Amino acid sequence: MKASTSTPLLLVALAAVSVLVPGLPGRLWRGSEAFLQAGYDKVLEACGQDGSFAFSHGTSVVGYLTFWVVGGLFTLADLISRPHPLRRYKTQPGTNQPVPMRQLLKCLAVVHVNQLVLGVPFVEASRRAMVMRGADFSPLLPPFSRVLLHLAVFTLIEDVLFYYFHRLGHHRLLYKHVHKLHHEWQSPIAITALYAHPIEHIFVNMVPIMVGPLLLGSHPVTVWLWVFLANLLVLIHHSGYHLPFLPSPQFHDFHHLKFTGCYGVLGVLDRLHGTDKQFRAALGHHRDHVFFSLEPPHSLSPISVMEKARKKE
Repeated sequence: MKASTSTPLLLVALAAVSVLVPGLPGRLWRGSEAFLQAGYDKVLEACGQDGSFAFSHGTSVVGYLTFWVVGGLFTLADLISRPHPLRRYKTQPGTNQPVPMRQLLKCLAVVHVNQLVLGVPFVEASRRAMVMRGADFSPLLPPFSRVLLHLAVFTLIEDVLFYYFHRLGHHRLLYKHVHKLHHEWQSPIAITALYAHPIEHIFVNMVPIMVGPLLLGSHPVTVWLWVFLANLLVLIHHSGYHLPFLPSPQFHDFHHLKFTGCYGVLGVLDRLHGTDKQFRAALGHHRDHVFFSLEPPHSLSPISVMEKARKKE
């Protein structure tokens, strides 16, 4: 199974289990339900028992903190080149040593503009749309089966919208003026995930993430979990590190390296449209899965990598 698809397909599988075996999700959920409900009660209290404002503030906070805690750790590792063993897992060995400081400072500025100047008003607009939609702002947590089902639907919607908006950004009339900014980093680091032109940030980064919750009228806690997972995955895909036990960044890293193809997240639409042909002919394709060994993927011989990939399939 490809790593680029492993996380989303896991959500789909878990959602299917939640429908077919209704008792199982309940048992899993009950272990943490009291703790989560108590936390959500405190958030509601701080927001004057207004679930829509809890949605708005919580979504912005979860997104910002996830991005900078995880992205900050990756960036710190890039800046100080420690721990040393981490460098062994670089997808493009020898790059960003050191990280170009001028580009990094520009990235920090652009990302904060996108998150605060564009992101906060976008979340507020989403809150109003959710209110008009009649979303679930109940003070009680949703059933675990519903959470999983919504996450699976979000994933599918996000992949379709991201693929087509992203591919449109590579059109010759748009690339130079919009998407080229994101591709200034041929060897990306984690926080370049949101290094993008404002138009791209709205239509490629934010809209695909929020359409699912709006269509389903999802509970704030479900949306926060989704925002956390989406941020985590996009940071890993841009990190430049193929770490053991984590999803592979090979698919999207290849896109940055070659500037074309590999436009989606799941890889299904790329296969359907043939935009992954160049990647499938490259060694990175055979490395594009979760590794359960501490041995760096790039240190494996091409034969051993392909053998491991065949075993996974």
